[in-house]
Amino acid sequence: QVQLVESGGGLVQAGDSLRLSCTTSGRTFGSYAMGWFRQAPGKERDFVASISWRGGGTYYKDSLKGRFTISRDNAKNTLYLQMNSLKPEDTAVYYCARARGIIATSQRSDYDYWGQGTQVTVSP
Repeated sequence: QVQLVESGGGLVQAGDSLRLSCTTSGRTFGSYAMGWFRQAPGKERDFVASISWRGGGTYYKDSLKGRFTISRDNAKNTLYLQMNSLKPEDTAVYYCARARGIIATSQRSDYDYWGQGTQVTVSP
């Protein structure tokens, strides 16, 4: 059973930065692509960013390029999301997920394990 646990969320002001982390159980973290999604109240879960199994390839939601950075440390079984210049519209629950394959992907159906999420709230 694969477990993913997100951390690092919180309440910040517009313009601040946050770094989310996602730690995973098991020894197979480095064998799969990983991704971040987010879900705002009343909206569907939306793609944020993805990274290939060794970190050589990344893929971002177009509107977040330049502000968000995804990275991974396979030795630590940990995925990261650095979020800069946060805006109120970034307020959401952020989820990490493990893909079925090694290639970064934006499709929710390509992910088979999900964390419980961490709340990010950005005040004006």
